[in-house]
Amino acid sequence: MSADSHSLRTILKQPKSAYAVAFACVVAFMGIGLVDPILPAIAAKLDATPSQVSLLFTSYMLMTGVTMLITGWLSSRIGPKRTMLFGLLAIILFAFLGGMANSINGIVWFRAGWGIGNAFFISTALAVIVSVASGGTASAIVLYEAAIGLGMSVGPLLGGLLGGISWRGPFFGVSVLMAIAFLAVFVLLNDVPKPKKRTSLLDPFRALRYPGLFTMAITALLYNFGFFTLLAYSPFVLHMDEHSLGLVFFFWGVLLAITSVIVAPKLTDRFGSVPTLYVMLLLLAVDLAYMGFSVSSQTALVVAIAVAGAILGIINTILTTVVMDVAPVERAVASSAYSFVRFVGGAIAPWLAGKLAEMYGSTVPFYVGAIVVVISILALSTGRRHLAAVK
Repeated sequence: MSADSHSLRTILKQPKSAYAVAFACVVAFMGIGLVDPILPAIAAKLDATPSQVSLLFTSYMLMTGVTMLITGWLSSRIGPKRTMLFGLLAIILFAFLGGMANSINGIVWFRAGWGIGNAFFISTALAVIVSVASGGTASAIVLYEAAIGLGMSVGPLLGGLLGGISWRGPFFGVSVLMAIAFLAVFVLLNDVPKPKKRTSLLDPFRALRYPGLFTMAITALLYNFGFFTLLAYSPFVLHMDEHSLGLVFFFWGVLLAITSVIVAPKLTDRFGSVPTLYVMLLLLAVDLAYMGFSVSSQTALVVAIAVAGAILGIINTILTTVVMDVAPVERAVASSAYSFVRFVGGAIAPWLAGKLAEMYGSTVPFYVGAIVVVISILALSTGRRHLAAVK
């Protein structure tokens, strides 16, 4: 792929339908980082421990991953557009109910429902963007990753602003924004043809029999452990208010967006996807270890979080691009299989990070996250021969 195919011009020359789905993606991925700035506030208001509050991530990711197994089955029967709209409606409902909850258990369960809606939307959205965007798969993935990066950056900022008013504010804010996204997709996206072949509930499991896809899924699972250790646990050791946390993770998300859209394509064009992935995973492990070593320094943690954002953006783009091409199955099936493994496997990280901190101290979660990311490098290396066709 040439660098030009990945340039920012591809984002500016897309049909309205692609922009509508991309906007909905922005709001959907805002939901991941939105609760970050309000985790300490929720813990204080509802008298919950860090591990209990971190279940907001765990329930969300667990249900997102499990639901991924049936998204392709549903989409091949009712069509991609209806599947996305169903997911958006679920997010609107459960985000609103989360804002109305009065207990940590209630919020955790409503976040699980939010995760179900998120799965129906995001697993279908990537395939839809690929089908409606101009410029081919590479351009579509650039647009998709740009939407993810923007959502990741704006989510914490909005969470901090609304969370400064009330911890309930971010939940209601997402509900409203998702309602706007629902209308945009409903009006601007024409019906996307159903796949010619109906997807079986067993297809994602069958797809994982391809060694290349399985290698990438396991690598992503282990990488996600480090990712969500940082995202879910670091707010508790920064000791900042909602606005400050929102700004920290806003800049984290901005760097994630910039590197995913601009830097990642240039690195892969020059050095190749897999070699670049090796280096970025190693840098992430070093960064997490540094956070454990410097956990008592607020400045050091802020810098390390920002650096992590730049690294994560590159890794995310490479993983998404490779997964779309590594197995001879439909993209929606490959996405479902891959996402099931990485989300379900990574769901334990937020809760475990809180537990490790409670039992062994604040440095341990970062060290464990670093070790697991190193293991992801070993997993990638073990399956490297199955990725020979990947550039």
